[in-house]
Amino acid sequence: MIDLGSLFTEADRSAIAEAAGSAEGSTSGEIVPYVIGICDDYPEVGWKAAVLGALAGGGGGVAAHYLGGFWGGSPWLWVILPLLVCAVVATMTIRWSDGLRRWIIGGSALEGRARQRAERCFLEEEVFATRDRTGILVFVALFERRVVVMGDAGINRVVPDGAWDHVVDGVVAGIRAGRPAEALTAAMTECGRLLREYRLEIRPDDTDELPNELRIRDR
Repeated sequence: MIDLGSLFTEADRSAIAEAAGSAEGSTSGEIVPYVIGICDDYPEVGWKAAVLGALAGGGGGVAAHYLGGFWGGSPWLWVILPLLVCAVVATMTIRWSDGLRRWIIGGSALEGRARQRAERCFLEEEVFATRDRTGILVFVALFERRVVVMGDAGINRVVPDGAWDHVVDGVVAGIRAGRPAEALTAAMTECGRLLREYRLEIRPDDTDELPNELRIRDR
Protein backbone atom coordinates (compact mmCIF):
# COMPACT_ATOMS: atom_id res chain seq x y z
CA MET A 1 0.00 0.00 0.00
CA ILE A 2 1.28 3.46 -0.90
CA ASP A 3 1.96 5.73 2.06
CA LEU A 4 0.33 8.99 0.98
CA GLY A 5 1.44 10.81 4.09
CA SER A 6 5.08 10.46 3.12
CA LEU A 7 4.52 11.73 -0.42
CA PHE A 8 3.06 15.15 0.33
CA THR A 9 4.32 17.26 3.22
CA GLU A 10 2.43 20.28 4.50
CA ALA A 11 4.82 22.45 2.48
CA ASP A 12 4.03 20.40 -0.63
CA ARG A 13 0.30 20.81 -0.12
CA SER A 14 0.68 24.53 0.40
CA ALA A 15 2.77 24.84 -2.78
CA ILE A 16 0.18 22.93 -4.82
CA ALA A 17 -2.71 25.02 -3.45
CA GLU A 18 -0.77 28.23 -4.09
CA ALA A 19 0.00 27.16 -7.67
CA ALA A 20 -3.67 26.33 -8.25
CA GLY A 21 -4.73 29.71 -6.88
CA SER A 22 -2.16 31.50 -9.01
CA ALA A 23 -3.35 29.66 -12.14
CA GLU A 24 -6.92 30.71 -11.36
CA GLY A 25 -5.91 34.30 -10.65
CA SER A 26 -5.92 35.39 -14.29
CA THR A 27 -8.50 32.97 -15.73
CA SER A 28 -12.05 31.81 -15.07
CA GLY A 29 -10.95 28.23 -14.43
CA GLU A 30 -11.38 26.46 -11.09
CA ILE A 31 -8.75 23.75 -10.65
CA VAL A 32 -9.21 20.83 -8.26
CA PRO A 33 -6.07 18.73 -7.59
CA TYR A 34 -6.89 15.23 -6.37
CA VAL A 35 -4.62 12.29 -5.49
CA ILE A 36 -5.82 8.79 -4.67
CA GLY A 37 -3.76 5.84 -3.55
CA ILE A 38 -5.70 3.15 -5.43
CA CYS A 39 -8.95 3.30 -7.39
CA ASP A 40 -10.34 -0.16 -6.74
CA ASP A 41 -9.88 -3.28 -4.60
CA TYR A 42 -9.28 -5.35 -7.74
CA PRO A 43 -10.75 -8.57 -6.31
CA GLU A 44 -9.87 -10.42 -9.51
CA VAL A 45 -6.14 -10.17 -8.81
CA GLY A 46 -6.12 -13.01 -6.26
CA TRP A 47 -7.75 -15.65 -8.42
CA LYS A 48 -5.82 -14.61 -11.52
CA ALA A 49 -2.55 -14.97 -9.60
CA ALA A 50 -3.65 -18.37 -8.29
CA VAL A 51 -4.52 -19.58 -11.80
CA LEU A 52 -1.21 -18.40 -13.24
CA GLY A 53 0.71 -19.92 -10.35
CA ALA A 54 -1.16 -23.19 -10.68
CA LEU A 55 -0.46 -23.37 -14.41
CA ALA A 56 3.21 -22.64 -13.89
CA GLY A 57 3.50 -25.11 -11.02
CA GLY A 58 1.60 -27.90 -12.75
CA GLY A 59 3.50 -27.43 -15.99
CA GLY A 60 6.82 -27.28 -14.18
CA GLY A 61 6.03 -30.43 -12.24
CA VAL A 62 5.15 -32.37 -15.37
CA ALA A 63 8.29 -31.15 -17.12
CA ALA A 64 10.47 -32.12 -14.16
CA HIS A 65 8.85 -35.52 -13.95
CA TYR A 66 9.12 -36.52 -17.61
CA LEU A 67 12.02 -34.49 -18.93
CA GLY A 68 14.20 -34.45 -15.85
CA GLY A 69 14.06 -38.14 -15.24
CA PHE A 70 12.43 -37.89 -11.80
CA TRP A 71 10.32 -41.02 -11.90
CA GLY A 72 9.65 -41.54 -8.22
CA GLY A 73 6.08 -41.40 -6.91
CA SER A 74 2.80 -41.05 -8.70
CA PRO A 75 2.78 -38.91 -11.86
CA TRP A 76 -0.28 -37.15 -10.48
CA LEU A 77 1.71 -36.08 -7.43
CA TRP A 78 4.12 -34.26 -9.72
CA VAL A 79 1.19 -32.29 -11.09
CA ILE A 80 -1.05 -31.66 -8.10
CA LEU A 81 1.52 -30.81 -5.43
CA PRO A 82 3.46 -28.20 -7.45
CA LEU A 83 0.14 -26.83 -8.72
CA LEU A 84 -1.18 -26.24 -5.20
CA VAL A 85 2.08 -24.91 -3.81
CA CYS A 86 2.63 -22.46 -6.66
CA ALA A 87 -0.98 -21.27 -6.54
CA VAL A 88 -0.62 -20.43 -2.84
CA VAL A 89 2.80 -18.83 -3.29
CA ALA A 90 1.58 -16.71 -6.21
CA THR A 91 -1.46 -15.55 -4.25
CA MET A 92 0.68 -14.53 -1.27
CA THR A 93 3.41 -12.91 -3.36
CA ILE A 94 1.03 -10.74 -5.36
CA ARG A 95 -0.04 -8.94 -2.19
CA TRP A 96 3.43 -7.47 -1.75
CA SER A 97 4.26 -6.48 -5.31
CA ASP A 98 2.42 -3.56 -6.88
CA GLY A 99 4.25 -4.17 -10.15
CA LEU A 100 3.00 -7.75 -10.42
CA ARG A 101 -0.51 -6.67 -9.47
CA ARG A 102 -0.53 -4.06 -12.22
CA TRP A 103 0.76 -6.65 -14.70
CA ILE A 104 -2.01 -9.09 -13.81
CA ILE A 105 -4.70 -6.40 -13.91
CA GLY A 106 -3.58 -5.14 -17.32
CA GLY A 107 -3.17 -1.67 -18.76
CA SER A 108 -6.66 -1.29 -20.20
CA ALA A 109 -8.31 -2.27 -16.91
CA LEU A 110 -6.11 0.16 -14.97
CA GLU A 111 -7.01 2.92 -17.41
CA GLY A 112 -10.70 2.13 -17.15
CA ARG A 113 -10.80 2.02 -13.36
CA ALA A 114 -8.86 5.30 -13.10
CA ARG A 115 -11.28 6.99 -15.52
CA GLN A 116 -14.31 5.68 -13.62
CA ARG A 117 -12.91 6.83 -10.28
CA ALA A 118 -12.09 10.25 -11.73
CA GLU A 119 -15.69 10.60 -12.90
CA ARG A 120 -16.89 9.81 -9.38
CA CYS A 121 -14.49 12.35 -7.91
CA PHE A 122 -15.72 14.96 -10.36
CA LEU A 123 -19.22 14.53 -8.91
CA GLU A 124 -18.17 14.08 -5.27
CA GLU A 125 -16.06 17.25 -5.30
CA GLU A 126 -18.78 19.12 -7.22
CA VAL A 127 -16.34 20.27 -9.88
CA PHE A 128 -19.43 21.03 -11.98
CA ALA A 129 -20.75 23.54 -9.42
CA THR A 130 -19.28 26.74 -10.86
CA ARG A 131 -21.15 29.63 -12.41
CA ASP A 132 -19.70 29.22 -15.89
CA ARG A 133 -19.05 25.45 -15.68
CA THR A 134 -15.28 26.07 -15.72
CA GLY A 135 -14.13 23.49 -13.20
CA ILE A 136 -11.13 21.25 -13.94
CA LEU A 137 -10.25 18.04 -12.09
CA VAL A 138 -6.59 17.00 -12.15
CA PHE A 139 -6.85 13.43 -10.90
CA VAL A 140 -3.80 11.34 -10.01
CA ALA A 141 -4.15 7.59 -9.33
CA LEU A 142 -0.87 6.47 -7.79
CA PHE A 143 -1.23 2.68 -7.87
CA GLU A 144 -2.62 2.74 -11.39
CA ARG A 145 0.00 5.28 -12.51
CA ARG A 146 -2.67 7.13 -14.40
CA VAL A 147 -3.52 10.82 -14.60
CA VAL A 148 -6.88 12.13 -15.78
CA VAL A 149 -7.60 15.78 -16.53
CA MET A 150 -11.33 16.31 -16.72
CA GLY A 151 -12.85 19.66 -17.62
CA ASP A 152 -16.44 20.78 -17.22
CA ALA A 153 -18.64 21.94 -20.11
CA GLY A 154 -17.37 25.53 -20.10
CA ILE A 155 -13.78 24.29 -20.38
CA ASN A 156 -14.46 21.65 -23.00
CA ARG A 157 -16.13 24.16 -25.30
CA VAL A 158 -12.84 25.95 -25.87
CA VAL A 159 -10.00 23.63 -24.79
CA PRO A 160 -9.55 20.51 -26.98
CA ASP A 161 -8.93 17.18 -25.25
CA GLY A 162 -5.42 16.82 -26.63
CA ALA A 163 -4.35 20.09 -25.04
CA TRP A 164 -4.17 18.38 -21.64
CA ASP A 165 -1.74 15.68 -22.79
CA HIS A 166 1.26 17.76 -21.78
CA VAL A 167 -0.16 18.13 -18.27
CA VAL A 168 -0.76 14.38 -18.03
CA ASP A 169 2.69 13.48 -19.33
CA GLY A 170 4.38 15.85 -16.90
CA VAL A 171 2.63 14.43 -13.85
CA VAL A 172 3.28 10.83 -14.94
CA ALA A 173 6.96 11.59 -15.50
CA GLY A 174 7.20 13.28 -12.10
CA ILE A 175 5.63 10.32 -10.30
CA ARG A 176 7.97 7.88 -12.01
CA ALA A 177 10.92 10.07 -11.03
CA GLY A 178 9.77 10.11 -7.41
CA ARG A 179 8.75 13.80 -7.44
CA PRO A 180 4.93 13.75 -7.32
CA ALA A 181 4.58 17.02 -5.40
CA GLU A 182 6.77 19.00 -7.80
CA ALA A 183 4.99 17.45 -10.78
CA LEU A 184 1.55 18.31 -9.46
CA THR A 185 2.62 21.86 -8.65
CA ALA A 186 3.92 22.25 -12.20
CA ALA A 187 0.65 20.80 -13.51
CA MET A 188 -1.32 23.58 -11.82
CA THR A 189 0.88 26.15 -13.50
CA GLU A 190 0.53 24.45 -16.88
CA CYS A 191 -3.26 24.35 -16.52
CA GLY A 192 -3.22 28.10 -15.96
CA ARG A 193 -1.08 28.61 -19.05
CA LEU A 194 -3.48 26.59 -21.19
CA LEU A 195 -6.48 28.47 -19.88
CA ARG A 196 -4.85 31.75 -20.79
CA GLU A 197 -3.85 30.38 -24.20
CA TYR A 198 -7.44 29.46 -24.96
CA ARG A 199 -8.68 32.78 -23.59
CA LEU A 200 -10.64 31.69 -20.55
CA GLU A 201 -10.51 35.26 -19.26
CA ILE A 202 -11.44 36.05 -15.72
CA ARG A 203 -14.62 38.02 -15.07
CA PRO A 204 -14.42 41.30 -13.15
CA ASP A 205 -16.68 39.83 -10.46
CA ASP A 206 -14.91 36.45 -10.37
CA THR A 207 -14.76 34.61 -7.06
CA ASP A 208 -12.89 31.52 -5.93
CA GLU A 209 -15.70 28.98 -6.15
CA LEU A 210 -13.83 25.74 -5.36
CA PRO A 211 -11.15 25.18 -2.70
CA ASN A 212 -7.60 25.04 -4.06
CA GLU A 213 -6.13 22.59 -1.58
CA LEU A 214 -4.96 19.13 -2.59
CA ARG A 215 -7.48 16.38 -1.90
CA ILE A 216 -5.83 13.14 -0.81
CA ARG A 217 -7.66 9.83 -0.40
CA ASP A 218 -6.42 6.30 0.18
CA ARG A 219 -9.08 4.93 -2.17
